[in-house]
Amino acid sequence: MRGGAAMPLPDVMFCAQQIEIPPEFPDILKQFTKAAIRTQPRDVLQWSAAYFSALSKGETLPVKERYEMPVATQKNNTGLTPGLLKILHNQLSQKHVVDEAELVEKWKDLGLPYQQLQKILHLGKLESEIEWMKFLALACSDLGGSLFSALKYACEILTTDPTGGAAHISFETFKYLYTYLAKMDAEITEFEIEATLQALQEDVKKQGGLIQPRNFKNLNKKQRGASEVQRNQT
Repeated sequence: MRGGAAMPLPDVMFCAQQIEIPPEFPDILKQFTKAAIRTQPRDVLQWSAAYFSALSKGETLPVKERYEMPVATQKNNTGLTPGLLKILHNQLSQKHVVDEAELVEKWKDLGLPYQQLQKILHLGKLESEIEWMKFLALACSDLGGSLFSALKYACEILTTDPTGGAAHISFETFKYLYTYLAKMDAEITEFEIEATLQALQEDVKKQGGLIQPRNFKNLNKKQRGASEVQRNQT
């Protein structure tokens, strides 16, 4: 009819026999729903796009290994958590050196604040090509309020022990992370760093070259002790 209102489209009725649901579709939705509940993304649409993009490419999914309760020892609530950092580690660590643009993309996919990423990169003077283990150390430091907390988070993220276990990692990895973070603290001397590493050797030998947070829980005390020894020698 000319000049008249457009006629509404008629309702189309389908019977069950006419609707074909791909056999894998229900399981895809089930796994997606479980992943979303476990991960609790801040930006559901952004995260969902990243999830299905990774799924279609066979890449590591941006999914937490388990539901994560708030951690009282975190020194900020700006977004980054051990669980989210573990996702980034699973996605990026195999490259050893990560392109900054890719890190920014993965960071934003998790709904994390860009300002926090900039702060971490600036602290370590990291840009363009980023050594992953240095970034991980700095991010763990951003999570924790002390050197011990940062290294404990690193152990929990890097360990292959079962969840809730001792969180062992190789001593060589620990040595790299500890030395890198300790050298950024102007109050910790080279002598203290070496003394601390030496003091841990007995536990490391007993554990076949591995170390766990329980071994360095008195890290600050050992450093104070090393300082006193140094003063007595001078």
